[in-house]
Amino acid sequence: MTSMRSLIFLIICLSILMSLCPLNSANSASTSLWGKKLEFDGPPCLWQLHPEVSVPALTDLSICIRLKRTSSATWTGFLYRSKQRKELGIEGNNSHLKIWHLGKQYQVREDLSLKKWYSICLTWSGKNQRLKVYLNGHTVKNLGFYSDDAQQQLAQNGTLTLGVSHNVLPNGELRPESGNNLLGEIGLFRMWGKEWSAEEVSSLGCADGDVVSWDLRQWKNDCPPVPDNSLTCGWSNYKIKMWVTATDRNSPENCSLALEGITRNWLMNVFPNNISVHDIYISSESPTCQVQPDEDLAKKSNRVCRKCFGCEVYVSVDPAADVKTVQTDISAFLSTNFSFDFVTTEAVQDSIAVLPAVISPHVTEPPPTIMPPSTTSETTLLRPKFSTTGEPVDRTVTVVMPDQFFRVNLTLLIKTNLSKPTDVIEEWLQEKLEANNSMSVVNLIIKEGYGRSMGKYTGLVTPISKQNQYNCTFHVQEYHKNNVGEVEILIRSALTSGSFAIQTTNILIKHIEPKSCLEEDTSSLYGQYIWPETFPQVTAEMGCRTPVSNRAYRLCKLNIETDTTCWEEPNMTNCDKFATISDLSNITVTPDNAAAVVDIIRDLVDVQLSNNSQLSSSELGLVMEKLSEVVDVSIIEPKVGADIVNIVANILLSETDVTPVADIVLHLTDQMGNSMEFQGESTNIKSPALALSMINVDPEEFSGLTFGVSLSSTMNPEIFVNQSFVSKPLAETNAAISLPAEINSFFPPGVRNTTRVQFHFYGAPDLFQDPYLINETDGNWTLNSFVVSASVNNSQVINLKERVVVTFKHEETRRSKCVFWAFQKYGDLGGWSSSGCETRNISHHQTSCLCDHLTHFGVLLDVSRGPLDPEDDRILSVISYLGCGVSSIFLGITLLTYLIFEKLRQDYPSKILINLSTALLGLTMLFLIDSWLSSFSNYALCITTAAFLHYFLLASCTWMGLEAFHMYFALVKVFNTYVPAYLLKFCAVGWGIPLVIVSLVLAIDKDAYGSSVPEQAGVALKSTDQFCWIQNNIVYYVTVVGFILLIFLGNMGMFIVVLIQIKKMRANKPLAKSRSALQDFRAVAGLTVLLGLTWSLGFFSFGPLRVVLTYLFAICNSFQGFFVFLFHCLMKENVRKQWKSYFCCGRFRVNETSDWSRSVTMDARNKKAILSNLT
Repeated sequence: MTSMRSLIFLIICLSILMSLCPLNSANSASTSLWGKKLEFDGPPCLWQLHPEVSVPALTDLSICIRLKRTSSATWTGFLYRSKQRKELGIEGNNSHLKIWHLGKQYQVREDLSLKKWYSICLTWSGKNQRLKVYLNGHTVKNLGFYSDDAQQQLAQNGTLTLGVSHNVLPNGELRPESGNNLLGEIGLFRMWGKEWSAEEVSSLGCADGDVVSWDLRQWKNDCPPVPDNSLTCGWSNYKIKMWVTATDRNSPENCSLALEGITRNWLMNVFPNNISVHDIYISSESPTCQVQPDEDLAKKSNRVCRKCFGCEVYVSVDPAADVKTVQTDISAFLSTNFSFDFVTTEAVQDSIAVLPAVISPHVTEPPPTIMPPSTTSETTLLRPKFSTTGEPVDRTVTVVMPDQFFRVNLTLLIKTNLSKPTDVIEEWLQEKLEANNSMSVVNLIIKEGYGRSMGKYTGLVTPISKQNQYNCTFHVQEYHKNNVGEVEILIRSALTSGSFAIQTTNILIKHIEPKSCLEEDTSSLYGQYIWPETFPQVTAEMGCRTPVSNRAYRLCKLNIETDTTCWEEPNMTNCDKFATISDLSNITVTPDNAAAVVDIIRDLVDVQLSNNSQLSSSELGLVMEKLSEVVDVSIIEPKVGADIVNIVANILLSETDVTPVADIVLHLTDQMGNSMEFQGESTNIKSPALALSMINVDPEEFSGLTFGVSLSSTMNPEIFVNQSFVSKPLAETNAAISLPAEINSFFPPGVRNTTRVQFHFYGAPDLFQDPYLINETDGNWTLNSFVVSASVNNSQVINLKERVVVTFKHEETRRSKCVFWAFQKYGDLGGWSSSGCETRNISHHQTSCLCDHLTHFGVLLDVSRGPLDPEDDRILSVISYLGCGVSSIFLGITLLTYLIFEKLRQDYPSKILINLSTALLGLTMLFLIDSWLSSFSNYALCITTAAFLHYFLLASCTWMGLEAFHMYFALVKVFNTYVPAYLLKFCAVGWGIPLVIVSLVLAIDKDAYGSSVPEQAGVALKSTDQFCWIQNNIVYYVTVVGFILLIFLGNMGMFIVVLIQIKKMRANKPLAKSRSALQDFRAVAGLTVLLGLTWSLGFFSFGPLRVVLTYLFAICNSFQGFFVFLFHCLMKENVRKQWKSYFCCGRFRVNETSDWSRSVTMDARNKKAILSNLT
């Protein structure tokens, strides 16, 4: 019974003991801080590095901290300090990060939002004097500096606190500071003993630090960590550090165990298939390890072999899993012993540390020795004082050094002539120097020598004058880093060893020490690549962005000319390009890569516009966003500025709708001009349809400034700058702007030559779209000129007494007014305004604007009676040219008919018809060849053509008026009255009045004639080609519109009177009533053509019927010559009989002496003859 009670008591005790003492398998995982956060809520919660953890003296390091702020108060992320100074730390406020480094503070302008996690990393290289700051994996500051600290290293064994700043008292006690502690949370802190590159920082992921790790055993705290399920981190690579015991009960006398093999066999059996074991490193053995006692084993201790050793194992987990979960699982797998072939293997539970690793190392040397834990008389393992890597503080570090380089200059004398001397010499040098694989020849340059002097020689040496001479320069790359002197002797010996065919002279060997190629951030169509610092003549290798399985390469090239290194262009053959503009969102613009980003954007835009006529709104927005970032974060150089301007110009010249980003583009070009750095006083940037000019002026010597631009047919601008105020337009400029001396009063105060004036020219109107122009009360307006602007940096120039003079050459000639672009109009949408600007028309094609401020200027055109639809214009042009061609032919036939047959021209109507046909023939012929003559661009020829065209138009109208007057005179006013020199007087009026008018125009202003695209149908006709015609509106409206209107009114009156008179005459004759309606219509139509009444359609071509009337106008007037032939030649019986009598044979021939022939000439002046001509 007593034994039973004892057994029950023992079971209860064991149960209580098991509940109070969890398995050791969870010890390592339970100390992990992964998946937990530190909360700082007000009263200082102190987290400091454990005093037993020692930070070594570091010359290179990287630190990353993840934190979240919950208050806008000043905060501290971490601080590491020695007794003398703040060694390293991160602090901040609402707008800046403050970086402490070796006792100095650096500020970085960054605004960290509240309640948002941020990852902040610092990397430092003492050798390269470089400190970099990263925010969420992206570089935000690159500091190059020279420290006063001669040792250039981080003080060892300092104190480190999280979330609060602190001081160290003389007695070594740590005292937290108040007022700048963090109100928020810290989710991660890690520290490494090397400088990570930018690419490595962005890919650190969950890798733990090798100096300070995220493990509770390394920290001393007075407030516990808080689990946070949102702080998960998936990772694949892990490093396991532990002490292991291996016991062999089978061969105690030998006691020789293959520790690495035993360990690998153990781990591969206890780990599941998704955990792969890679590298295993065994440290020096320890005499004892503290493990659970085995009484049975203790009794047989004299008959067993036990080994205790430190072990570092690199494993990978596939798929990647949360760090906290992996640490717990691996610790559990290692919690039990494993026996195989009489060997029992187990881990010392308190020594197990599972750390996320950067990558499994591939080295041949074992890691530094891990000191075993010391033995004590207690059953609890006491940890020794260890560094944060679990290694001794005094560590031996293997440093990889670059190869040695030597510059070699020599002259080779070759007896025979070589067809390919370069290949032969290269092969010979490689044979001499690369035989033992300790060095190689690189960067070989061979130049044929021209010196032919005689040197010393024996019977075995050929005179120099009889040999081919080659001067060689190359680098020797030596790999084994042997003594410099020994290597030089080896090189000289190899090059001078016996060779009859090739002899060496003038050997010069120099040891050089080129620097490494520094880390460089590049962006291209292949993506962003951060090439790490690389030794000379070494090819850096990186994974492609796409596809990730391929590699990109870049050589750190040693230049043979200067013995310095530089990066060659990357070899991206195996990588895929980013295909679309949308991939720009993956690129972060920094000061270092700004120029490369612009190159990417330029290439992508060119590719997109070559395949499509426009960019989409999202593509356009992304391009403008990235260009704005470039201008914001970097100093713009002229080359980068030219690339940006070309990108904008290409977009403007495409069919892309830029209206949504118009303000962004204008702000971009203005900001770029203000911040650009260039040599000299001024610089110009030009591209098709866009030009910028930046001028640094001396305020004390400023007397005005004039800027002008001329645009060629290819839209390439030429810029003219005059360092004075020029009120008159510059010759051959399409747009010019002159700034008066009063601008000086608006210059900002400062140092001389710091005031910048910039001018912009926009050859495309797309950026200045005002949708409300068509609703203006005084007409419908559109932009009729290019746009120019002027500005002074950091100044608003308004209310000038001396006006700014802006001169434009028009694209069209109509009513215009000067305007400027008001950014605040229509709720900041922007629009044109004429406030403060006065319009002065210099000529029909130039307008001068006088404005009292500086901004973007242009000229608007009133299009209330603007041009027709382009398709209508094209059709009307075809009708006009076709009609004039047909009319010219039939007018020629009409003239020949009346000139050949004398009997047809014996009356006055026929003679007047001959003169009218002559004038119309001249008008139509000149219209047909006008554009061709205009294409010669000959000033005098164009004026002559325009003057003759004007003359024949007026002559045609005059003879139409004389025709009407003759009908009135013959039918109404006078009956059978003889007027002496009647036709001669008609000719004096018909040809003389037009001559007087044209002569007066030429005498007053010959420039009233010129070349342009005609907009009025003043010549009966429509054409969209260059045309020599009247260019002055006053001359046009007075001498053309006014003259035609006068003739029309007179002819209309005569037409009505003549019709009335004809009706009366027929009413008195019964036989006339038998005439058909067709004959009456023919009479009216013939009279209408003869009097030119169809020209009146031009006065009524407006309103809803404008297009219809314009078509009728073009058809009737361009075919007027044909209608003259039709009604007054082909349809006249006497003309047809004359043709038959002379051109027909047989029964179709008419006797010339018939009654009708004689009757035609008997009474040529009576009313019957007049009526005969009409019908």
